[in-house]
Amino acid sequence: MSRTSTPASTGHSSFPLAERGQLGYQPEEVDAFLERARETYDQGADVLSPVTALEIRGLAFPLKKRGYSARFVDAAMDRLEEVFYERERRARMAQIGEEAWWAEVGQLLREVRGRLDRSRGKRFRTRGIFASGYRKSQVDAFLDRVSALFAGDDQLTTAEVRGVVFHSQWRGYNEDQVDALLDAVVELLLATR
Repeated sequence: MSRTSTPASTGHSSFPLAERGQLGYQPEEVDAFLERARETYDQGADVLSPVTALEIRGLAFPLKKRGYSARFVDAAMDRLEEVFYERERRARMAQIGEEAWWAEVGQLLREVRGRLDRSRGKRFRTRGIFASGYRKSQVDAFLDRVSALFAGDDQLTTAEVRGVVFHSQWRGYNEDQVDALLDAVVELLLATR
């Protein structure tokens, strides 16, 4: 069992520090973002630059030795995204109505299924001859799990979708397209809780 120390030296105890010799997230960056998130949560639309669920999903904090443990920060960001998504969902439903909101979710599901129904190796644009992308076999295997999820034959959590890692290969899948689909899958999972 590994031990994780607390950031006693900074006087702040938001998250445990990464193990000695390990990289973690820069505490100042994490704390500044959490302060912005707290302001957005407390004040809503009155904040100059409000935090959104999509922004939380796309966060990438800079790394440093003995920064905040990435595992703990990532878990907190997953929960925070879910809280913000739920608030945004309720606001959108109030704006356009529940039926229209479910129609938007249905359209997103059709778009995702359209991509999943493509044949393996051809689900996304392939990178150029001198460029690398995500390994096609790994992406296709994970998307087969997503298809099984939609068919009721498998289970996936939002954390699993957010945390999936693909190796690279020459002429692999376009990363931006794959990432956009994974974002849509997370959104569908959050919408249907």
